[in-house]
Amino acid sequence: MTHALGLGWDRTVLELKMYTREKESVFFSFLFPIMLLALFSTIFSGQFENPQSEAQGMTAGLYFLPGMISAGVLLTSFQTMAMSVATERDDGTLKRLRSTPMPPVAYFLGKVGLVGISSLLQLLALLLVARFAFDVPMPSEPAQWWTFTWVFVLGVFAGTVLGVAYSSLATARSIGAVVIGPILVLQFISGVYISFTEIPTWLQQIAALFPLKWIAQGMRSVFLPASMAADEMAGTWEHGRTAAVLLAWAVVGLVLCVRTFKWFKRGTV
Repeated sequence: MTHALGLGWDRTVLELKMYTREKESVFFSFLFPIMLLALFSTIFSGQFENPQSEAQGMTAGLYFLPGMISAGVLLTSFQTMAMSVATERDDGTLKRLRSTPMPPVAYFLGKVGLVGISSLLQLLALLLVARFAFDVPMPSEPAQWWTFTWVFVLGVFAGTVLGVAYSSLATARSIGAVVIGPILVLQFISGVYISFTEIPTWLQQIAALFPLKWIAQGMRSVFLPASMAADEMAGTWEHGRTAAVLLAWAVVGLVLCVRTFKWFKRGTV
């Protein structure tokens, strides 16, 4: 077990080095939410210069931060895993790794380490930009930080296992379109870029079937005033349901990951 953990850490270091060399991947999965937070906080700042927003302490940076954190969780976990695993399967990397003495668990530990470290670094960058560039106040209550922690951890874990499972649906050549298209749609209907109240009810109900909506709602409960819970579908933050949905998706993703993962490209042995 100790040997596998050591190999898993070595694999994590290697995964991080390969990840940072892929400039497109770093931009669209790591830097994109940070760039959007800066853009939205600047462009829409004027819309929050009114007595009601000022009374609530609401600014553009505060309003958009929960959505950008949620998008970052999805991109660094689900998108990174789906695209990297599909590419490694098609270019023969997984086939070669399977034939080495390295235990399979070390490969997955490396992927988990990559997602965990990149997600934490992106989260830290988002919070620093929000706090010092746009004066967004951080949560002050321990209960808020506890909610923040379990929503983030469950979101990252669910996104990781779902991404590995999703990688089996396409080849390296088509995985970009197969991943980015649905993710973009989910971001718009889950209240990441626009207010959830402005989304038609039937689209809200579709979004509620997927984890991103619940990650975003959980993050809104951490950063936004308690009075804004009335804008959610149920009129409350629904922490219990949020935890249940994210945990359910994590379990479903883990089962699908185990049942669908293949070391070899389709049509090869």
